Amino acid sequence: MRFPSLLVTLSAVTLAYSQHCTQPRQRQEWRTLNDDQKHAYLDAVVCLQNLTSNGYHDGAKSRFDDFVATHQALSDEIHKTGQFLAWHRYFMKVWEDALRSECGWQGSLSYWNWSIDVDAGEFDKSPVFDPDTGFGGNGADQAHKNAGPFNNLTSLPDWDPQAQTGGGCVKGGPFAHYTLNIGPGTLKREHCLTRAFNPSTFSGITGQHVHDTLAQYPFESFRLKLEGDRHTSGWDTHDGGHLAVGGEMSNVYSSPNDVLFYAHHAMLDSVWAQWQSANSTDRMYQISGPSSVNDDTKQVTLDFMLPMTGLSDDVPVRNVMDTKGGFLCYIYV
Repeated sequence: MRFPSLLVTLSAVTLAYSQHCTQPRQRQEWRTLNDDQKHAYLDAVVCLQNLTSNGYHDGAKSRFDDFVATHQALSDEIHKTGQFLAWHRYFMKVWEDALRSECGWQGSLSYWNWSIDVDAGEFDKSPVFDPDTGFGGNGADQAHKNAGPFNNLTSLPDWDPQAQTGGGCVKGGPFAHYTLNIGPGTLKREHCLTRAFNPSTFSGITGQHVHDTLAQYPFESFRLKLEGDRHTSGWDTHDGGHLAVGGEMSNVYSSPNDVLFYAHHAMLDSVWAQWQSANSTDRMYQISGPSSVNDDTKQVTLDFMLPMTGLSDDVPVRNVMDTKGGFLCYIYV
């Protein structure tokens, strides 16, 4: 079953913009960008990779590394918790702002709607994997597939690590020969970008799964369907996207080393924005979930501060709840 509304426009049910956001940035699906727009974004990322680190995190050599190192340092706090969606929404804003202010990029972050590719049975042919106008394709074939904490899923009935292909260094694209300095995992050492496509995880990123996620209510049910927590089992949308790409993307700590991380998380953010906009009066400021993966008694509230260690100021959750508010000011189209 196909869901065209998920594949075309994610902003159809948005309400009027905040009076403080009169010209929101428009975040488009990657395949709808023209070649010049794609190259401009990829060039801006390369620019960030060539800028010197701000020096906050040990091991970081570039501004690109600064973002990976922040995610690595905070990873145990920002996954399987109530702040997961809010934190990553803020993280992507800081990323987008850095590309614009430090590298002269004039675009807006794009998202990757992987359900188009999975539903068509052409995941590996997705435009995001194009070696010229995309992020490069699968990793070189090797017997040992790179595994990360996302990959520790042997309890799931349909998890099949043997279904993976690739596993080695990415063979083409703008980041094939870039040396990563943060990771893999909690390590800090030089290595290449790896990918290992795995179709056994596709059930988490189909149009049907996104449709089922959007049908959840209240926010607590929605977030558990989208990301899960330490008590849930079965595929969720977040892990499905990471594991489908595999390699560095399958590592919960160092996954931002793969620039596809931002397109994947922008897709998750667009699903959240669509869920909010379905009834903004009721849903816009719904937030719940534990603030710590190890303590379910401490709940996230709108006043919970989102740490952006080494990248930007901490801000309260309430600042990032409305994408059309003055602090964020963007929409998905």
